[in-house]
Amino acid sequence: MPKTESPVEVQDWFRDQITDLWPAGLGCLSLRRSPCVRPHCAACLSGEKHPSYFLSGRMKGRSFSIYVPDELAPAVRQSLDNGRALQDLLYQTVVRYTKALKHERTRRVRKGKK
Repeated sequence: MPKTESPVEVQDWFRDQITDLWPAGLGCLSLRRSPCVRPHCAACLSGEKHPSYFLSGRMKGRSFSIYVPDELAPAVRQSLDNGRALQDLLYQTVVRYTKALKHERTRRVRKGKK
């Protein structure tokens, strides 16, 4: 991180950082094991049950949970990893942006005193 940046430089840095973070999302991907409705199912009788993925989270204050087919689970997992990376990036950005604003304000004040 440079010693001093302008708000525009922070914006350019942020844009560079997010280019590889698509798709991005928030939530939790979980593997559940549930019994089926078939009588005498070998998997259910053995206690193994049937695995399936679900994505859960909160949106507009409400909980959601949706089924995710097995073959889509890796793509959804990548989206969630990108979402966490984006969230971390936003924390870094607000610190850099605030420092840039403070530096800009200090520079304006010093310029006005001369």
